[in-house]
Amino acid sequence: MTREPVFNTHNKISKGNEIMRMKALTFLAVITFLLAVTGCGNSNKSASSTAAAADQNQAASASEDSKAQTGDSSKPSYEGVTVRIGYQGKGGLFGKIQEAKWFEEAFGEYGAKVEFSEFQSGPPMVEAMASSHLDFAGMGNLPPIAAQAAGIDFKIVAQTLSGKNNVALLVSKDSPIKTVADLKGKKVAVTKGSNAFNFLYQLLEKEGIKESDLQIIQLQPDETQAAFEAGKVDAWSVWDPSITLNTATGKARIIADGESAGILSPSFQLVRTEFADKYPELVVAYLKVIQKALDWQTANNDEALQRYADENKIPVEMMKGFQERSTYINTPVSPETIAQQQATADFQYKLGTIRKQVDVSKVFDNSFIEQALKEYAEENKS
Repeated sequence: MTREPVFNTHNKISKGNEIMRMKALTFLAVITFLLAVTGCGNSNKSASSTAAAADQNQAASASEDSKAQTGDSSKPSYEGVTVRIGYQGKGGLFGKIQEAKWFEEAFGEYGAKVEFSEFQSGPPMVEAMASSHLDFAGMGNLPPIAAQAAGIDFKIVAQTLSGKNNVALLVSKDSPIKTVADLKGKKVAVTKGSNAFNFLYQLLEKEGIKESDLQIIQLQPDETQAAFEAGKVDAWSVWDPSITLNTATGKARIIADGESAGILSPSFQLVRTEFADKYPELVVAYLKVIQKALDWQTANNDEALQRYADENKIPVEMMKGFQERSTYINTPVSPETIAQQQATADFQYKLGTIRKQVDVSKVFDNSFIEQALKEYAEENKS
């Protein structure tokens, strides 16, 4: 099957002989089974019991060998597996995880290794997942919708941001633009397919502004930063940390965000379905590391804020604004959030960004995060 692009921008064989052969084999198998369960043919029964016992012993032996490789009798071995994790931007909480090698430690218990890849935004991540070059990724609400519409196979296994005000529309500090209505005739930068893209278009619809009323320029965040500072774009729809870095340093001010506009932009943790089906323990381990990092941040908040401030070269007091605006979470996805995600998918279909309607509930799976939080709590009882 040909997969649709992420964004809108068998031969038949005669099987008659085969079917007859299979029916014959099935009939023989049924007769053999009936003879065994009715006690007919003691020699067959004894052979069956011996074979079954041998199979059980072999399976048990293989299981013990597998567990022995990890050094933990309760864990399977995934020796040779490399877990490929995507992330956006350097530093932050994910930087702490990398520095402390918590993923290496967690996956190492199963004999697996870890590999990291940095991305600018969510859309390239889902493309990497589609080509099986990425197993885990955290991103905003729109990329998963586009990925689902394009036939990419993944699961959403946890929520990472509530989406209340982690996306905003920025203008330069001295810009004459005061309201969304003032955007008419202006150049607005946004990353296509991102949560900021969805935010911008929903904002325009709320204000009754047509796309043709302004010029939308599609850029990645690093490209937009330079254009924004140079005055080549009049406004910028973007997410944190770009919001905080530009407002805290006096380069920009906010004219609308999710809270003021009533537009939520939640973020999620995604995993490739094939990976999750093959290595469910590694999915749980991944989410446990995220929780460990969040607990570290809570217990060492001053150190964490100073660390993040130093990474972004801004005063620690300014970093507090980022933390308040984008508080990281690691929770099951609520029915209300799933309903909001469906509304977003329906809006994007109407907009033409995706080519077919999707049922977003099909990609949500809270079983992994529920298991992860349960295990984590049991392992960290004081």
